[in-house]
Amino acid sequence: MGKGTSIEMVNSNFTDPERRLAMTYAASAHRPALDALWSLDDKLAGILRATREPIVGQMRLTWWHDALTSLDDAAPPAEPVLQALARDVVPHVSGRDLADLVEGWEALLEPTLDASAMQAHATHRGGGLFTAMAAIVGVDDPAIATAGAGWALVDLAGHLEVPAQADLARTMARATIAGIAGFRWPVAARTIGATARSASLDLEPSPKLRGHPARAARLLWLRVTGH
Repeated sequence: MGKGTSIEMVNSNFTDPERRLAMTYAASAHRPALDALWSLDDKLAGILRATREPIVGQMRLTWWHDALTSLDDAAPPAEPVLQALARDVVPHVSGRDLADLVEGWEALLEPTLDASAMQAHATHRGGGLFTAMAAIVGVDDPAIATAGAGWALVDLAGHLEVPAQADLARTMARATIAGIAGFRWPVAARTIGATARSASLDLEPSPKLRGHPARAARLLWLRVTGH
């Protein structure tokens, strides 16, 4: 990790009750592809979680970048996440576009985790992930990439142990999310919108724990209204 930086990326995509709730908002035909995308995000987070030497992390991320790019032209290797992506995602999102997500994780290996590195992480990881999910559900709107960047900054802030860095990530997240205030999520994309809203609830003063009934009600309101 960067000097003066401590990041503990946890595997929470499928244990987070609000992530599971958001997935129920997706059409059944879309869920395998969305699951595959979240599994990719988990896999890349796991590399950061296990990395103690930046050069080792970079080598592993480079392998994933090359493997994802290769999905456009070759059968996947015997790796479950790559096989799921090839089967369910690549017909809609290119392997090259998926490989762009890796750049978001590479940004966390920079010597200093400053605003520039955080923004690169947010744009490539969050923006790229949400854009890929939007392609799966058949929605095209730049606000979704912005929501993804805000989500990634909130998630990053929750895993930073240096208070000043966590505060910076939250400040950037608030500014990013404010840029799409009033956006009405299309019906097909409300599974994505619920994930974004869950992140925005984490920015509230004294936020309630994930899965709290009051938070679930907010997510249900988004499912019904798009706001």
